[in-house]
Amino acid sequence: MFALVAAFVLATATPARAGENTFVEVTPNTAQAGTRVNIRASCDNANNQQATVKSDAFGRVVLRPDNGFLTGAVTIPGNKQPGDYPVDLRCANGNTASTTLTVLNMAQPSKGPATGGGGTAGGRGAGSLLLVGGLAVVTVVAGLGMFGGGRRRAGTSS
Repeated sequence: MFALVAAFVLATATPARAGENTFVEVTPNTAQAGTRVNIRASCDNANNQQATVKSDAFGRVVLRPDNGFLTGAVTIPGNKQPGDYPVDLRCANGNTASTTLTVLNMAQPSKGPATGGGGTAGGRGAGSLLLVGGLAVVTVVAGLGMFGGGRRRAGTSS
């Protein structure tokens, strides 16, 4: 009975189609304009040949064979408008695949004005000098107390 069921399942199973392992991915798939993204793809059985990726986000990139995949990297132009951009793969064997890259173009925060005197100001200020001076006074007073309190006056008897 088991053999009959197994034969029926194997006979009705659909064979794997060519192009089933064709894909393209962009990492990170959400990136700030001006940053570099990595592209990894597979062209099914043609990963030993170059392929091309095109997108309005960065133009055209040639992917090269790398450990069983096709890889490349590209920098998104810094002035690229934010939005979702299709990334289209075209393989040497005619297979195609697509994904989406989301580009962000957020303004970078500016530094605050360098007015000085704040807690993060560099250099030695009056606070450092007061601390060192205070420690010196405490040390002198403690030293005088130890040496001055331990002496007995000559000529007086107790």
